[in-house]
Amino acid sequence: MDTGASPNQPLSILMGSGVPKRREGGVAAIIYNLGRELERLGHRLTYIFQEDLVEPGSVPQRFSELLFSLRLGRYIARNRNKFSIVNLHGPTGFPYGIRRRLQRSAGYPPYVMTLHALEEWRVHAMNREAKKGRAWNFSLKNRLWHRFYHQPRFRWSIRTANGAQAVCRDVWAMLQLKHNMDSDRVAYIPSGVEQRFFICRQYEASGPLRLLYAGTWLDQRGIFYIREALRKVVPRVPGLKMTFAGCGVPPETIVEFFGPELADCIEIHQVVPADRMQELYAQHDVFLFPSLMEALPLVIKEAMATGMPVITTETCGMPDLIQHEINGLLVPPADAATIEESILRLACSAEMRRKLGEAARETMKRYTWERAAKQLEALYRHVLALEG
Repeated sequence: MDTGASPNQPLSILMGSGVPKRREGGVAAIIYNLGRELERLGHRLTYIFQEDLVEPGSVPQRFSELLFSLRLGRYIARNRNKFSIVNLHGPTGFPYGIRRRLQRSAGYPPYVMTLHALEEWRVHAMNREAKKGRAWNFSLKNRLWHRFYHQPRFRWSIRTANGAQAVCRDVWAMLQLKHNMDSDRVAYIPSGVEQRFFICRQYEASGPLRLLYAGTWLDQRGIFYIREALRKVVPRVPGLKMTFAGCGVPPETIVEFFGPELADCIEIHQVVPADRMQELYAQHDVFLFPSLMEALPLVIKEAMATGMPVITTETCGMPDLIQHEINGLLVPPADAATIEESILRLACSAEMRRKLGEAARETMKRYTWERAAKQLEALYRHVLALEG
């Protein structure tokens, strides 16, 4: 097997995740951006995504990731001599990790897991929301599904990994404290942001305020609290517009959720191509993303790089990046009143939008994909050295 142990020897790296291969955002965008920089460092990359191993629509959605994980484990086993190391995202690595543990002498390449968020956070946040009637998918059946299906896959993916990349600090800490991973096998490596998002921005004192939410339409994203806040804000901010982009649901679903009283202020962009995202940010004044639990989504970093002031929640990975009233505004999770107050503060002050937005842009200059790739390369080589 090509071990890639020499500090200067190019590695043959497989990056895999059970998500679609589209580049519009999320895990796929992270993989492509890291892969591009690793290739610039001289390494060979192979990418495996959901549709490479599971035909779309061939199995129910809830089982497609499990099937992908099983087939990915077999794929790596059959092609083990082609790879120095494999980097698998989320819970997709457990079949391969278990196989490697059971067949230690088979020459399988080491496995590095990339973990974006903790299932423990999801269960904690959505249990609280379910008690308020604000969780669509957290009934007793769903909670059992999480406990006996989702969480075991994450747990065994972690336990069988030879190393781990954590994209936010709370994950980095929990991998060591709860899952007992050795500190030298866990690296905090945040994602970067592309240079194209560093655009010029004017902070206009006049004109209606334009808010933007970009991301999947999920109950955990704080959408109930956006609705509650908008009901109070819209009558006080003439002409306010709230755009929802790339939500992955029919527009009428969103319109119905907000109801007729907010219909005139809601705009929906169902799909935004990846290469047009900087234009979308440029057309809006404030990025609103009050997720109840999150790692550190690319959309927040991209918005900050464009100079947008961001309103988001003080949970999970958000405080890794945002300092309250320095380069953004942090609000408590599930707090519509503070979201309302934050929107009104920014609506009333172009100077505050400028101050936060410019500081956000400066912050993001430190988060490059080149830096992230070099840190990931160092983790790969360290794991290879430990595995001998």
